Amino acid sequence: MSDVADQTLLVVEDDEGLCSQYRWAFPGYDVTVVQDRPAALAAAAELRPSVLVMDLGLPPDIDGVSEGFALLEEIRRELPRVKAIVVTGNGERDVALRAIGLGAYDFCEKPVTLDILRTIVDRAFNLFRLEEENARLLGDRVGTATGRLVTADERMLRIARDIEKLAATNVTVMLLGESGTGKEVLARSLHEMGNRAREPFVAINCGAIPEHLLESELFGHERGAFTGAVKTTKGKIEMAHQGTLFLDEIGDLPGPLQVKLLRFLQDQMIERVGGRTPIQVDVRVVSATNQSPERLAADGRFRSDLLYRMNAVTVRIPPLRDRGGDVLILASYFLERFNREFGKSLQGFTAGANAAITAHGWPGNVRELENRIKRAVVMAERARISAADLELGGRGEDADLDLNLRAARLRAEREVLRQAHARANGKLSTMAKLLGISRPTLYTLMEVHGMDTDIQRTNVLRAASDGEPDPHMEDGQ
Repeated sequence: MSDVADQTLLVVEDDEGLCSQYRWAFPGYDVTVVQDRPAALAAAAELRPSVLVMDLGLPPDIDGVSEGFALLEEIRRELPRVKAIVVTGNGERDVALRAIGLGAYDFCEKPVTLDILRTIVDRAFNLFRLEEENARLLGDRVGTATGRLVTADERMLRIARDIEKLAATNVTVMLLGESGTGKEVLARSLHEMGNRAREPFVAINCGAIPEHLLESELFGHERGAFTGAVKTTKGKIEMAHQGTLFLDEIGDLPGPLQVKLLRFLQDQMIERVGGRTPIQVDVRVVSATNQSPERLAADGRFRSDLLYRMNAVTVRIPPLRDRGGDVLILASYFLERFNREFGKSLQGFTAGANAAITAHGWPGNVRELENRIKRAVVMAERARISAADLELGGRGEDADLDLNLRAARLRAEREVLRQAHARANGKLSTMAKLLGISRPTLYTLMEVHGMDTDIQRTNVLRAASDGEPDPHMEDGQ
């Protein structure tokens, strides 16, 4: 999207006095003001605004909200990424929360304080730009090498280019990386980009199959070779004939099978268990491990001659924590994917969720991120996923897996916030005094720790019942 489009602000307001204020209240933005639903729909179709500020009481239902809600739903359907800010009458927080549930980004109460509204608008534009940049990066995935790989990290892009080069050859490739970094994704890319793409891709996890069964799984067996062998069965190697065999967790391969695998790699001949006839196969072998093969060889757990055969080329995959902004790009990718899969329409992540995603160490790498996003999409009850939905920010984390100082500080902060919340009975002003911080700082900490779905909701409901000013407004949102 162009820079001009990024500055487009559409305002829908029927009050002439407010219309005049809005026209000059947002310097730096390209402001268009309309006064009813038909004009708003026409302007939205033409301008495709980044941010929308709209009154819910529009003609012909200026004393109600039916026209405003109808407009919100129509614009959100046509422009799902637009950040809609609704303006509601004083004391209509239930209406505002209903609008949030329909996809509005935020709300502001009348009488409107322009400084507060400008702050909300600025944040909406910043979030829109961030989401657009993430979408752009997702669209910039490198060629066919990353048809399965989502990344903007320079090291991963170099790996993708290496995979493209290797795919055109038949050399054995060893992929090294922690569990969950995407080794099988790259193995499949090697297969799908090469001249074996129309043939089988066969994967086997050498660490997941009991040793006494692994030989039969790899090499197959003849009828009667052992008790229960009632028929001749092909092994994974034969099944991959003319295609690609992916040996995952190769470091767990037992010693006796290493000898047999070495013989296969040398002459592309196998014998089934219980068989005597050599069988010629044509297989490209790709292996992977999360262990150091050099250390395994030095310790005598992996044959050096087999290692030399299997790692003609070694590709080292960095963990997710070392891939810069990839974690947020992948989070957006998985959110869009699971939205489609589960028929959801979640709009993105709260600021607290983004902070928690960035701060988390991701010991399980991309697989852990994928599983957390999937769970959050299924379980989330609001329009945006929070840190609590992701079970991040200290809740439910395994301290043994995440001992870095930043993570420890986040856990300590969250515990103190919870204690202050309990002692202050959820009252924000009392919490801020107990903690010795300002209310804006408190609100930011609440978002960082995913407490916007529990503490903040408590305060909104309390404010609605006792008339306390909305913390959303007091904190300059």
